[in-house]
Amino acid sequence: MSHAHPELGHPPELAADTMRIIPLGGLGDIGRNMTVFEFGGRLLIVDCGVLFPEDAQPGVDLILPDFDLIRGRLDEIDAIVLTHAHEDHIGAVPYLLRERQNIPIYGSRLTLALLEAKLREHRIKATLVEVKEGDTTRTGPFELEYVAVNHSIPDALALFIATPAGTVLHTGDFKMDQLPLDGRITDLRAFARLGERGVDLFLTDSTNAEVPGFVASERDIEPALERTFNSAAGRVVVASFASHIHRIQQIIDVARKHDRKIAFFGRSMVRNMGVARDLGYLTIPDGVLVAADQLSNLPDDQVVLICTGSQGEPMAALSRIANNDHQIKIGPGDTVVLASSLIPGNENAVSRVINGLTRLGAKVVHKGNAMVHVSGHAAAGELLYCYNIVKPRNVMPVHGEPRHLKANAELALATGVPADRIILTLDGGVVDLVRGRATVVGAVPCGYVYVDGASVGDLTESSLKDRRVLGTEGFITCFVVIDSVDRKITAGPEIQARGFVEDESVFDAVLPKIRTVIEDALREGTTDQYVLQQILRRTLGRWVNDQHRRRPMIVPIVVEA
Repeated sequence: MSHAHPELGHPPELAADTMRIIPLGGLGDIGRNMTVFEFGGRLLIVDCGVLFPEDAQPGVDLILPDFDLIRGRLDEIDAIVLTHAHEDHIGAVPYLLRERQNIPIYGSRLTLALLEAKLREHRIKATLVEVKEGDTTRTGPFELEYVAVNHSIPDALALFIATPAGTVLHTGDFKMDQLPLDGRITDLRAFARLGERGVDLFLTDSTNAEVPGFVASERDIEPALERTFNSAAGRVVVASFASHIHRIQQIIDVARKHDRKIAFFGRSMVRNMGVARDLGYLTIPDGVLVAADQLSNLPDDQVVLICTGSQGEPMAALSRIANNDHQIKIGPGDTVVLASSLIPGNENAVSRVINGLTRLGAKVVHKGNAMVHVSGHAAAGELLYCYNIVKPRNVMPVHGEPRHLKANAELALATGVPADRIILTLDGGVVDLVRGRATVVGAVPCGYVYVDGASVGDLTESSLKDRRVLGTEGFITCFVVIDSVDRKITAGPEIQARGFVEDESVFDAVLPKIRTVIEDALREGTTDQYVLQQILRRTLGRWVNDQHRRRPMIVPIVVEA
């Protein structure tokens, strides 16, 4: 198996008979999916999504793919193709369109509708090209065919890419639910047909590669939902991804059977469900949906609230409800259902929400204690099935953390794909496909780009480290005024602390030490303020660490009188 290593150099110039594949996101994390395909000096981009921040990234709103690789080649991009409308596949599109607004965007009807609603919020008007399963299009040197796949959002597509250099089948996110709610199954006949034509490189969803067998059907959660509604004495609050239209449809259907009204909360939930209803992907019977301000007129046992926040996002509706900072007040008798998976990195945030709801008296139903969620990603048995149908010449696992990619690679190996034909790489790894063989030929820089309020890309890893220190260790400033002529301290040292200790008298013991080292340095001829600040920082930092076992941020200030 080929691995992308940090020591890999910059890739060579692309040969005329070669297709190049460069993942800029989605290989190493579950999110930020984006892959660049290059042939004949032209570029095709598949997906352009975001990654959501973890606790170790305080203050960050979103994480984008790094566009530096393509920033100087924007005019060479023939199209962006979107496999489906989840945020980790479309969320960064507005940021890329800020760089060049007229890039054609191809996607299914629902995908483009949800994207268009998002673009309106960014005040961007894009060139959208609707496609559906079975369609073929040509953009630049890329011949594209779209294949239906089943996922946790309607209208998902796999993508077959053909160039003179070879062919690629990209599954996007998919599973093989044989009884999907909308009847739209993964088109294995198309996979087989494309396999007969010849798939030189198979890019496969790795998220559930460690999970044995087959993923349960979406219909299998209905009994758990029924039991939850049967036992609920008060209101039922359901938190779900705002894109999980099938899940919301099930909630609506069960609510109707129990004579309950529904209301949507959360901007993205209201927006997406409105789009889905208008396009016919979501059916809401007359009289079932009510406005939020009508809820107070209904008995608790006739209410279902459907909201965002299943991942513990601080500003989402459910988190605010759990913090008692929302118009909806939860109490004993109410039931809260977290009808989604747990994205890695969100465990602490979700636990806080569950504990907050429990303290308020609610019963909390989640994947850990009831079958209220099934995954949208193929498990190992489904992946094996696909490998045997497609019989690819080369395989490149995508969409997953390193352990998921490795597990997927092992599945490919088990089905007979030679080890030297399995490309196990990470974001930034450069893969060339030529004459039916794929190899890693180098690597390009591929970092995180942080969205922090209105700032995009200005926040650095160093700044994040400072935020983490401030959040966990506190902040100390030490102020000293010196006279460099007389070489003495004329004022201070004075210390102020935040988030460290309540009583600043604890620093009385270190003030003489600071005065001594600064005056010694002055007597020895050191008058440079920067050097003196470093001496002050080291002295104070060593004392704090020795006495309190803490490493706060220390800001030394030395001023000349």
